[in-house]
Amino acid sequence: MSTAPEEEKQAHSVDAPAEVGDRRHTHHDIPDHGQNPSMQQGVEENPDLTLHYSHEHQHQHLHHGQPSLVGRHDEVLYAQGTTFDRSTIKDPGPQDYIKHHLRPEHADERDFVAVDAEKGVIDSTRIESEGEGNSHSLSSLYSKYKIFVHLFIWLLFTGWWIAGLVLHRYDLGWLIPFLLYLAITLRLIFLWVPITIVTVPMHFVWNNTGVRVYQMIPDRLRIPLAALVAIAVILVGSFVSEESADNTRGNRGISLLGLAVMIALLWLTSRDRRKIRWHTVIGGMLTQFVIAVFVLRTKAGYDIFNFISGLARDLLGFADQGTSFLTADSVIDLHWFLTGVVPPIVFFVALVQVLYYLGVLQWFIGKFAVFFFWSLRVSGAEAVVAAASPFIGQGESAMLIRPFVPHLTLAEIHQVMTSGFATIAGSVLVSYISLGLNPQALVSSCIMSIPASLAVSKMRYPETEETITSGRVVIPDDDEHRASNALHAFANGAWLGIKIAGMIVATLLCIIALIGLINGLLGWWGRYVVDGKPYLTLQLILGYICYPVAFLLGVPRDDLLPVAQLIGIKVVANEFVAYNSLTSEPQYINLSPRSRLIATYALCGFGNFGSLGTQIGVLSQIAPSRSGDVSRVALSALFSGVLSTLTSASIAGLLVTDQVTLEQQSS
Repeated sequence: MSTAPEEEKQAHSVDAPAEVGDRRHTHHDIPDHGQNPSMQQGVEENPDLTLHYSHEHQHQHLHHGQPSLVGRHDEVLYAQGTTFDRSTIKDPGPQDYIKHHLRPEHADERDFVAVDAEKGVIDSTRIESEGEGNSHSLSSLYSKYKIFVHLFIWLLFTGWWIAGLVLHRYDLGWLIPFLLYLAITLRLIFLWVPITIVTVPMHFVWNNTGVRVYQMIPDRLRIPLAALVAIAVILVGSFVSEESADNTRGNRGISLLGLAVMIALLWLTSRDRRKIRWHTVIGGMLTQFVIAVFVLRTKAGYDIFNFISGLARDLLGFADQGTSFLTADSVIDLHWFLTGVVPPIVFFVALVQVLYYLGVLQWFIGKFAVFFFWSLRVSGAEAVVAAASPFIGQGESAMLIRPFVPHLTLAEIHQVMTSGFATIAGSVLVSYISLGLNPQALVSSCIMSIPASLAVSKMRYPETEETITSGRVVIPDDDEHRASNALHAFANGAWLGIKIAGMIVATLLCIIALIGLINGLLGWWGRYVVDGKPYLTLQLILGYICYPVAFLLGVPRDDLLPVAQLIGIKVVANEFVAYNSLTSEPQYINLSPRSRLIATYALCGFGNFGSLGTQIGVLSQIAPSRSGDVSRVALSALFSGVLSTLTSASIAGLLVTDQVTLEQQSS
């Protein structure tokens, strides 16, 4: 039954109540926009309903239910049903990966262009402004002759692979070039051939096997059976391997107990236990465990992550060339923090900006986001931020969804912040590797933090509202900060890297000095309380506070206090100070291999009080109207982020068997 235009306009106006089910919600506390003619446009005149100003969270969240969507089936909507409702959200198709464009000639209009999710196309049609004539000509030239460009690239890498195969036919030196050549070949093929020729049969097989089995299971038994399967996988994967010197089954049992205690703590402190989506929790924990098994128990997984970490180590060498040019070759051998850690940060940030300008980073993040979006049933904004946090950091990952931040639910804000606290950024990853830490542990911890942060956050702060990015993975285009070309992006990245490195240096200097001041005061005070005993220090106090945490992670008895001190330093100060202590101070250098591995995982996150201020500042700047909501969930998100990192450490304690060999191979 159709609705008259006048009735439809009244039904969707800002002041009219929106009926949702048997409830009616009214927009209240919305500022009067009567003085702004552009704000008087009806919802039907705005191309993007979900980004309309009336939906901004200046009031209790509007539930976008099915009744309010009647007559709107021909428009792009993101809020049908709940966050994930199979009755209202269709299966993923070519239109499920969309890109936000801001038209230069209509600054107030936002046009969402659908592109192929399977191909991973991020920006298939770039809208050029009048001042980008050269870029437009280059794009037109490429579009006209792109088949020859693709053919040249394929022939170049084919010859490269054949040469490597001939030279390394008797060893495995040809394997990595072959995998790279295969990836490039497939990518070029699917630029011309629809990938649906592969995905359609895959979907057909899956829908007639896995989906059929799933539908045969009664609804009330699905979650309990999934939980039993996850528990069985964790138990078998943890205890079937042989014992080693410091990795007995007793130690693994303690790590398992610690994982169970953290899950129970999350359940007890949950904002709404009845709203917990156990599919996300079980799927997230199981994915985290499978990644750890792949890295720590299989040679293929170890080799892949060793290759990735090797690339990161090679990246340090390129930064050293710039350092030696500015100073001298002898400076590289000094191993100073200022000359050995800061330059790689600047170079890496500049490189990331170039990759972002070229669209490579968005494509890579999009692939991760789509996987976790559909497997863990979270909103598109949450999937994008969770997938981006290990690569570009806590502030930059939120910038990827800037147009949606004012419209996020409280649970989504909590998840965005948790993702930032649960992991470290790629810009500091290379610096930690330069300190001599286990690179495989650092890289795998970053990947494990993605599902861990989703599972932990959704247990601590379940979704109770409607999300505007449910059913879609959206990476909006950032036209405001777009560079003119790759060189401009590289220059901007270098300047951004200097600011990040400067902030790290200044923060470390002040924090280490502050810790020294606190230790001096505590030592002076303790001298008069306990005679003849060592001076009281902040590290000692934090060690005893975090002692139970270190025990539950499965740390050997002799190393409980030092590891507990490191965890406390990481939360109170930051992970930089803790990692520096782990690699340089005598009381931590002699930790057992198992303790060093668990500590490396436990410290691999931005979960500290300093980052708390950073995240509040970034999100409040992006969406000033949500600053109150950001501050409201900030402490809970910090707690969840720290716990996410500790779950990775607990799983590492379950799985590592021969850490001595791993350290020797990675050195």
